[in-house]
Amino acid sequence: MTILTYKGYTGKVQVDLEADILHGEVIDLKDVITFQGESVSEVTTAFKDSIDDYIEFCELEGVEPEKPFSGKFIVRLTPEQHRLITVAAASSGSSLNSWVSKNLMRDAIHDLDETGISKEQVLEKV
Repeated sequence: MTILTYKGYTGKVQVDLEADILHGEVIDLKDVITFQGESVSEVTTAFKDSIDDYIEFCELEGVEPEKPFSGKFIVRLTPEQHRLITVAAASSGSSLNSWVSKNLMRDAIHDLDETGISKEQVLEKV
């Protein structure tokens, strides 16, 4: 999987060997936006065109384009998990929010590194 970024939106690209194409989707929206191409250049252009088309469509409809990330998300935990991380945060002198944020970032960077994707690549702004 390869990650593309454009105007704050993130797309993932995969290879379809049967169809002999590269195809992808924008991964940070509820709306479904897909794109494809036969080369890296084509799929990159298709990704950017899809984002531009989405923004233009929203403008024509008079609605705000969905924002990729708000900085907030809900995590569902068991009561035991909630208690465990709350105690861990308090014992380290951190707020629950700071503790969760720090540990999620550490694990996200580790997991991305294992797949060959750098933090800078994901956070790159074009």
